[in-house]
Amino acid sequence: MKRSLYILLLGIVVVGGSWQWMSANAENEAASAFMTLTPDVDPVPESAEVSTFGAGCFWCVEEVFHQTPGILSSVSGYMGGSAETANYEEVCSGRTEHAEVVQVFFDPDVISYSEVLDQFFKLHDPTTINRQGNDRGTQYRSAIFYHDDLQKLAAEKKIQELTASKEFSGDIVTEVTEAPTFYEAEEYHQNFARHNPGNGYLTNVLYPKLKKLHLKIPAGEGSGEQPKGSALKGSSLKGSGPKP
Repeated sequence: MKRSLYILLLGIVVVGGSWQWMSANAENEAASAFMTLTPDVDPVPESAEVSTFGAGCFWCVEEVFHQTPGILSSVSGYMGGSAETANYEEVCSGRTEHAEVVQVFFDPDVISYSEVLDQFFKLHDPTTINRQGNDRGTQYRSAIFYHDDLQKLAAEKKIQELTASKEFSGDIVTEVTEAPTFYEAEEYHQNFARHNPGNGYLTNVLYPKLKKLHLKIPAGEGSGEQPKGSALKGSSLKGSGPKP
């Protein structure tokens, strides 16, 4: 009788322990799938290096770089225009000639500039002039804005290597230009994918890109949340919701 009771109690302890382990494991997995709302390192250490890229919608470019190891900060903005100021409405008009860009600060001890360039070329199509998918206009052009001569040489070398290896079916049209003034985009554009999971444009454009690059989808996919801010224009993707 005592033996049976002992076995029963032991079984209860084992089952209870297993349930706690399973619950904790599930919580850990859920936590690992959740992406912090503001992933930027603040303040960025002086040892960090800066690079700036245009590769279509800055919502998408920003999120890919946020999830790239070694990237400390990824900020959406505007660069490369003739006008002395830049804001979303003006850039969308095409009259300022600015590109939607993302300025990236990275830790050179973790990721090299050459590897940052590799990620840049993976996350967009560098063979389409003033276009990424259905997004058309000079603001969506493929561009590398270099911050010193070493970055210029590295960018030109990378394009030569990709051309020689026939990595892309078409000619690479990415412009390589010295970085002029960077205009930080409006607050509601920053960390957009984290603030607006399930947004229609992100679902159609960003999420397939993230899956292709084996990166995480923002929590709340399919929630149908719409972006904050009234300045956003309608999408060229029918039924996909607002986009930059």
